Amino acid sequence: MQDAQPQSISGTPIFSATTPSLSAPSAFRGIWLPLITPFSREGSHTPVDHAALRRLVAHYRHSGIAGFVICGTTGEAAALDDAEQLAVFETVLTEADNLPVIAGLAGNHLGHTLARLDTFNALPLAGVLTPAPYYIRPSQAGLTDWFQTLADRSRAPLVLYDIPYRTGATLTLETLLTLAGHGNIRGIKDCGGNAHTTQRLIADGRLSVLAGEDHQLLSTLAMGGQGAIIASSHCRPAHFAALYRAVQSQQLDVARVLFHALMPVVKLLFAEANPAPVKAWLAREGLLEDVLRAPMTSASPALAQQLVDAIAAIDAAFGAKTASAA
Repeated sequence: MQDAQPQSISGTPIFSATTPSLSAPSAFRGIWLPLITPFSREGSHTPVDHAALRRLVAHYRHSGIAGFVICGTTGEAAALDDAEQLAVFETVLTEADNLPVIAGLAGNHLGHTLARLDTFNALPLAGVLTPAPYYIRPSQAGLTDWFQTLADRSRAPLVLYDIPYRTGATLTLETLLTLAGHGNIRGIKDCGGNAHTTQRLIADGRLSVLAGEDHQLLSTLAMGGQGAIIASSHCRPAHFAALYRAVQSQQLDVARVLFHALMPVVKLLFAEANPAPVKAWLAREGLLEDVLRAPMTSASPALAQQLVDAIAAIDAAFGAKTASAA
């Protein structure tokens, strides 16, 4: 249950007591953890395991992450009803120890989505992460109206979640630049897969560009992106935080070594459907039960063991100093 953190590369300290000052358009910077939702198995039922959820928040809150993202795709939000999601919010917000929390908000019925947003507005959230309305595939004008309507209604700033392979809707660069002009749209989780769009949004400077594809972390940061929301940061989050700080400090040699060391773990974490692999590893760490809700299924035992071995290799290379007080 301990996080390992690398000590130095070629004599250069990786972890330091200070974080470089950054010039970014908002508070959305650093490595954000899209927290899984733990379940327990009670016969045919799989209720949310709030005791395990509290353990997870305690485990990660001093690990170097910038904040939590809850009830996103990694959190199996589509398998949670509205009441369950609100209960998850309450547990995480209570246990987060002043770390900021972003809540996921997905839907394709505007009235229902706005009603849920009204409930969110009563919570002390740092942001709301929201994708395009899935399945409908609206026009660019329809997408612009959708996000601007949510932004007008939301107390917390919006972080766009651009992930066309899940929603079926592609946000063009022109649409994203239009949305960047809204005063309450402040960031983007970038899973669009278009390096040109990523570069243009970073150069434009009005949105915090956060890598959403784990393998694009280094390239996004090196171009000037402000951070990431990546599921692989469940595994040794201190390493990902160190990589972020190394780029901000222009220590690209350090960042590259960390990135290449972490990539085998990243590859394994997505060898089967997310979040099954990370849940399997967390179960091996004793933090939760390896339970997912249908139609998700648990990771194969072979992959779970490969993950254990890959993370052990990172620990052997970088040492095993605890990065978390948990």
